[in-house]
Amino acid sequence: MIRLDDLALFVRSAALGSFSQAAREVNLLPGQASAAIGRLERELDIRLFARSTRSLRLTDEGKRYLPYAQDALQALREGRDGMRGEDAALSGTLQIAAPSDFGRNLLLPWITEFRRSHPGLDIQLLVSDQVADIFRDPVDIALRYGRFEDASFVALPVAPDNRRVLVAAPSYLARHGRPASPLDLATHSCLVYRLRGRSHDRWSFPGPEGGQVVQVGGALASDDADVVRRWAVAGEGITYKSWLDVHQDVAEGRLEVLLPGVPCEPTPMNLVCPHRKQFSPAVKLLHALVTERCRPISAQLQRMLEA
Repeated sequence: MIRLDDLALFVRSAALGSFSQAAREVNLLPGQASAAIGRLERELDIRLFARSTRSLRLTDEGKRYLPYAQDALQALREGRDGMRGEDAALSGTLQIAAPSDFGRNLLLPWITEFRRSHPGLDIQLLVSDQVADIFRDPVDIALRYGRFEDASFVALPVAPDNRRVLVAAPSYLARHGRPASPLDLATHSCLVYRLRGRSHDRWSFPGPEGGQVVQVGGALASDDADVVRRWAVAGEGITYKSWLDVHQDVAEGRLEVLLPGVPCEPTPMNLVCPHRKQFSPAVKLLHALVTERCRPISAQLQRMLEA
């Protein structure tokens, strides 16, 4: 008889490419995980993994069996949730990935509040600007900026009207003045964000005939968006940031919005997961909470743009 724990270890080992990592997630020794996979292989009478001292990969039979294993585990989760009902106390573990700035400065207190309302729920929050692979990384959902047209997963809007804004600290503007147009940014110290070794130093401003793209530069760059924001607050330069990330700094006078009449790049925030079957009661409630909290922040931006 196939053990559910063995099935779950198979799915996680396939996702992580490692028995050791899958074992650590459930507090097992690597040898115990390997033994569980061996037990499953004997039950199925197939070889699921091709093993070597340096690599672990699915065999052709393992690749064919994987979706059945995933569906079986998902069906059990859905059955459990269905028996509880929407109003039942939440339990289990919810793994969430979020961008660094949004995750630390907005989502963190919301998650803390959410957890207090649902004390039976365990939450693991991965805060990183390295984009989570929701099919391979140990996360259930991810909050991401941008537009998503990939049909292989589902994106629910959280802040669909969010945009980037140009911001700088009053101290920087006192020393260097204000740009009069996007083209003037080329003569200013701009704080650049890097992702996977690539500098995002071409700032796009939508408009008629394709808008404008401005090449910017500066002495400071980071792969952490929160670091870029902090440099801006410290007066080190101009940055082009999500309104969600900088709205509090603007409200409290640490940053000022530049060129408010110039259209800036749309940066909607979405909640992403592999498919709708994973919208558990916990995910639905969290999505509703984050959407509700983002709505007045987006409204502030709209009022500022219309002023």
